[in-house]
Amino acid sequence: MKLLKLTVFFILIAHCCRAQDTTIVLSKAMLDKPTNAIYFNWVNGWIFKQGNDTGFEKINIDINGWKKLSPVQISSEYADKNGRVECWFRIKIQLDSSLSYKQIGFDFYPYAATELFIDGKLVAIRGNIGNNGKPFLEYNGGLDPVIVDWQTKSPHLLAIHFVGYLSPMPSHELKVWGGGMVFLTGPNYFNSQSEWIKNKFGIYLLLLSACALLSILFWLLQFQNKQEKNLFWIALFTSVLTFTICLMTLMSQTGTSYAQNLIYYNLKGLSIFLLLFILLPILLTKVFNRKINKILMLVLILFAVFNFVRSLFPQWDSFGDIAGVISSTFILVICVYYVVTSWKTLKGAQWAIVFGLIFFISTVVILSTLGAVFKNLVFSQSFELISLSLFILSFPFCLLVYVSIRFKEIIREVQVNAKMVIELSEEKKLQAESGQKILQEEVYKQTAELRDTLTNLQSTQAQLIQSEKMASLGELTAGIAHEIQNPLNFVNNFSEVNTELIEEMEQEMDKGNYSDAKAIAKDIKENEQKINHHGKRAGDIVKGMLQHSRNSSIGIKEHTDINKLADEYLRLAYRGLRAKDKSFNATLKTKYDESIGNINIIPQDIGRVLLNLINNAFYAVNEKQKAESLKHEAESKTYEPIVSVFTKKEGDKIIISVTDNGNGIPQKVVDKIFQPFFTTKPTGQGTGLGLSLSYDIIKAHGGEIKVETKEGEGTTFSIWLF
Repeated sequence: MKLLKLTVFFILIAHCCRAQDTTIVLSKAMLDKPTNAIYFNWVNGWIFKQGNDTGFEKINIDINGWKKLSPVQISSEYADKNGRVECWFRIKIQLDSSLSYKQIGFDFYPYAATELFIDGKLVAIRGNIGNNGKPFLEYNGGLDPVIVDWQTKSPHLLAIHFVGYLSPMPSHELKVWGGGMVFLTGPNYFNSQSEWIKNKFGIYLLLLSACALLSILFWLLQFQNKQEKNLFWIALFTSVLTFTICLMTLMSQTGTSYAQNLIYYNLKGLSIFLLLFILLPILLTKVFNRKINKILMLVLILFAVFNFVRSLFPQWDSFGDIAGVISSTFILVICVYYVVTSWKTLKGAQWAIVFGLIFFISTVVILSTLGAVFKNLVFSQSFELISLSLFILSFPFCLLVYVSIRFKEIIREVQVNAKMVIELSEEKKLQAESGQKILQEEVYKQTAELRDTLTNLQSTQAQLIQSEKMASLGELTAGIAHEIQNPLNFVNNFSEVNTELIEEMEQEMDKGNYSDAKAIAKDIKENEQKINHHGKRAGDIVKGMLQHSRNSSIGIKEHTDINKLADEYLRLAYRGLRAKDKSFNATLKTKYDESIGNINIIPQDIGRVLLNLINNAFYAVNEKQKAESLKHEAESKTYEPIVSVFTKKEGDKIIISVTDNGNGIPQKVVDKIFQPFFTTKPTGQGTGLGLSLSYDIIKAHGGEIKVETKEGEGTTFSIWLF
């Protein structure tokens, strides 16, 4: 700020005076001790003229039209439409006795092309101004002074031919780094600056290596201990700090372009504000187990964005200095606020962060104080490097201390928890052993009970299976008896009729009525034929029963006419039920698909399934008929029992369905009807094995049984054979 005010002051004086050659006396007292150089770009005495004239370097020229303007005042307003600035500067300088008869030098600021004339003679060229047939080339060197041995106390005329271009990057200022173009160097300038650059670059590399190692260490710890969320923010903080030091290291190198330096400078400003205004408050809140206010976070982000944008527009520097002070004070207040408000709850590793923050802030305050009181000390090179090292490494090493203490705390917590776990494990072990003994006793008890229950169930199951077999055998026997009874009745009836006819024939023959006798003989012959027919029918029934018995013991699949088998068992079941209950009548409906032909099945097993399903259908319609007859006893409305048997072929599937119009099966028990011992019939009328055995038989044939039912309307059982 003082340099800026002094510059403005000299600008005002220069504009108030007419341009003239004024001799400026330079003394050893004007040497900047840290750099051993005299920065005289801003002194009053410079005159300026825009354009290119090869005569401007001469000693005696007409300086009318020249104006007072120092090199630090050259800016983008002097550029042409191509962004080129070309001008001349002149000044007379005289060395006092402290500098006379000593070797001095002139060094040049980079990123422009200059020609230096002393007393009209060209003594140095930096870059290429583009007037010698070669293209313009900006000077991009480093420590490259031109040494001059002045063995006189008389004044000397300096003339500088300057050519520069505006930066293509915002805010398109003139590319002159450092605010000038030339400065005077003392006798020890080269040695001191070489040592300074070497030490500075070495310190930056050491700082970069230390922070990079810390960053890698923290990231490795974070990946191995993801439950420790604070490690992420610590690793991120040190990573951004490493990036900042990397930018500082790159900026300390010579030979970088103006664009590179500007990018490094802006990125460094952004990363510093990211460290201070974003990551530092978040890190404090995480370590102190606090929550950051959203409004506060928004303000921090706005500060960071503003400072980044400000770095792109150097014309805002005067306002930026004020904003920088306000921003620094604001972040300092935030850090102090979190420390003070968390003071009573801080413990263990958290104190390392507090001490690191105190050391960090103290370093800033001490350096600022020393800079105000002991200016020469602050700007000495060694002190600057030491201060920079302390400033950069103080907080990261405190973070390392925090992490080490925190892991020690974690190990202690793990040990305490492990001890508690061992104690609980021993207690649980005793409880488990006690519980195991009780459980074993209970298991032995339950096992004995289950064994008795299983024995009883096996006995009951054997009895139920035997009962089912006897019931099925009884039904089959009743049907067979009914079938045999019909032909036997015919045989007996026709035998009695023939006996009577023979007696009548004998009587007619005695009377001599041979014609009547022949007629009676003819009737006897017809009756004998009927007797023979019904006798054969009875023999076929017995033969089929024997065949059924013989095949049942073998259980071999045969090619069987399923239509004939279904019809046979339908008639057999109906007649069997009629034999037991003469009052029962039902309508039988059949529809057989003749395209089915013979299929490969065990006929006696499928017959048993059909007999079981048909008997269930007759039982259902019989029960509904009884209920309907009582319900509508006084009404003319009657119920007609219907049992239907259908067969159908669909692709490679054979479907046999048995349908009744009985009461149906309740939906809540449909899923249970194929379970063993489950029955919907009253106690004593069903064993609960019929459908279960039928289900097993069909499954053994590779098929399945499906049921469709609706309460009050009837049920359909479908056998699907594949």
